[in-house]
Amino acid sequence: MKKYFYSHIVETTSISLTLADLDMTKEERSHLVTLAEENIHHSILDTILSELSAEDKKVFLSNLSEDNHEKIWRFLNTKVKNAQDKIKKTAEDLIEELQKDIEEAKTDDDTKT
Repeated sequence: MKKYFYSHIVETTSISLTLADLDMTKEERSHLVTLAEENIHHSILDTILSELSAEDKKVFLSNLSEDNHEKIWRFLNTKVKNAQDKIKKTAEDLIEELQKDIEEAKTDDDTKT
């Protein structure tokens, strides 16, 4: 996983482990993990941006483009109440949904064989 400003609070290895049980190539699995991580990233950005004013969104996106994690957190902690909790909740909810989808796909795959 790419190192994002929230990587220390969001764990995605459970998706990889769940995908490991599906009959697919390593490349396919890697592609799906990347898609899941991108989906989580976009959901987290949406959560943060929905909490910010138009001007604050510009500042946040500027900080994000600099990839300065410390600066991003200093900004978020002054602008978004419970930013870390909101990010964690967004990620956990999406990971749970993705795992359910994978399990459903696994069940469908098992019934076909």
